[in-house]
Amino acid sequence: MGIKGKVVAITGASSGIGRATAKLLAEHGALVVLGARRGEALAEIGEAIIASGGNAVFKVTDVRRRGDLEALVALAVEHGGRLDVIINCAGIGPISRFDALDVEGWDAMIDVNLRGTLYGIAAALPVFARQASGHVINVISTAGIKAVPTMGVYAATKNAVRTATDILRQEAGPHLRVTEISPGMIATNFGDSITDQPTKAMIEGQLGAIAIPPDAIARGILFAIEQPPEVEVGSLVIRPTAQG
Repeated sequence: MGIKGKVVAITGASSGIGRATAKLLAEHGALVVLGARRGEALAEIGEAIIASGGNAVFKVTDVRRRGDLEALVALAVEHGGRLDVIINCAGIGPISRFDALDVEGWDAMIDVNLRGTLYGIAAALPVFARQASGHVINVISTAGIKAVPTMGVYAATKNAVRTATDILRQEAGPHLRVTEISPGMIATNFGDSITDQPTKAMIEGQLGAIAIPPDAIARGILFAIEQPPEVEVGSLVIRPTAQG
């Protein structure tokens, strides 16, 4: 039971939920293996963890490239001798109404939110099979639980991950734990990728009114990891009390 000494790979680690999770898990004694596209921001959080006495390594990682995920997992095994957990946290949300026809945004969400998560699973499973242990944590969204306008493609990618996660759990056997985490309105840079201005203004207004900090999700992830190996936390929904 606990997390000290565990080797945890995290995608999307340079900001938001991924960054908060990296910091919290390192504070609890994990070796965090951090991947993200933005090299400068990634190095900043990695070096900050090391400077504060934590254990971290990091590598620029684009989850749209399967080889990048394989390299991140290899980095974890190289430095930690194993991989205990992979947290598929990278995600984007250039949301809009369907009639805005942001087809490029649709493609990007499919590539990052869905394909990137599948690539993370594919990279980790062979290591978990060799070890006869492991933990897959997929960060999804409450957008896939309650359907609302502008979230059509975003929610579809998240629900695709939800379905894949549940089937992976059923296939996993007694040695692989599988967890889905569904955050609600979280104070992150989610709105940065939204190009549709009315939608951007709406989301930023909602975030400003009720969003909770990403640390709330990080604590949920910590809770799932620190359970005894025979205990699996299958699903957590973490949202603001004020969120409808």
